[in-house]
Amino acid sequence: MKLDILAFGAHPDDVELGCSGTIAKEISLGKKVGIVDLTRGELGTRGSVEIRESESALAAEILGISVRENLNMRDGFFVNDEAHQLKIIEMIRKYRPEIVLCNAIRDRHIDHGKGSKLVSDACFLSGLRRIETDFEGEGQEAWRPKVVYHYIQWENIEPDFVVDISGFVDKKTDSILAYASQFYSENSNEPVTPIATKNFLESIHYRSQDFGRLVGVEHAEGFTVERHLAVNSLSDLK
Repeated sequence: MKLDILAFGAHPDDVELGCSGTIAKEISLGKKVGIVDLTRGELGTRGSVEIRESESALAAEILGISVRENLNMRDGFFVNDEAHQLKIIEMIRKYRPEIVLCNAIRDRHIDHGKGSKLVSDACFLSGLRRIETDFEGEGQEAWRPKVVYHYIQWENIEPDFVVDISGFVDKKTDSILAYASQFYSENSNEPVTPIATKNFLESIHYRSQDFGRLVGVEHAEGFTVERHLAVNSLSDLK
């Protein structure tokens, strides 16, 4: 299956929190989108691996993505080395996306910055034909995505561009709340974590409002880039 967009997250729920509004919008425009989670989030304070697995499946269904995979890397301890890069390369060559979305370039959680660099490096290496990989016994052809964009997570990183997600905020919120074990609920007896507060839950909405305010729309999501953006003409800019 060839995808238009492949989104990577260090943990299940990273993609939903960072760019699910954009994903929902792109799917509505007919694009095929997939998600690859690097880890199963087994070090998470709340819930369990099994619960997170069912939650990520529900979130995928809500968004309407074409495929979701988990690479079963070690939560907290994966590194940017050849073995891990090859796992990412196999996914890139399997789905041949034009666009890759991945974690924030730096963040409160150490896995986010690590995951960001790991995926970015693998996207480059995936285009080198002398790196040989195979999937289910068949050799894979080299493939390099046209662009890599990094979504914004905990830290208030200045975006290089924003995507208007007005009309898709409810779907974004629903996909996030699919992870019921991870976020605030007044009836929960689980330990409180930085993302399991009412303030954090509300911040998802007001951050998208603030990004939207800056460009004159209701809601938006921000991204950073690895190279200059190009447009065909000034009329493409809004």
